Amino acid sequence: MTRKRTRESLAHVLCESCPTCQGRGEIRTAQTICYEILRELLRESRQFEANEFRILASQQVIELFLDEESQSLAQLGDFIAKPISLQVEESYTQEQYDVILM
Repeated sequence: MTRKRTRESLAHVLCESCPTCQGRGEIRTAQTICYEILRELLRESRQFEANEFRILASQQVIELFLDEESQSLAQLGDFIAKPISLQVEESYTQEQYDVILM
C-alpha cells in the first residue's frame, strides 16, 4: 500500500529557485557563453543588415573576449566584414548577454 502525495514537497514550499541558474543547479561557463555569442553574431549577420554589432555581457565574458577569445572575435569580425564592439553590463549574470545591431 502506498500513500498518495497531496501537497507540494516541503523543500518546494520553503525554498526558491536560484536567480543565477533558475533552479537548474548549474550555470554555463564564460567560455561556453563566448561561443554562443559568436554563433549568434554569425546568425544575425546573415539575417540582418547592420553597420556594426555590439556585445553586452558580464565582466567575465568580456574579459575572455579580450584575452583568450580575442583571435576568434577578430576572425569573425573579418569574416562578416563588420566591426564588433564589447560593453560590460554590471547587472548581467555570467549567462546573460545581448547582441545589439547598430
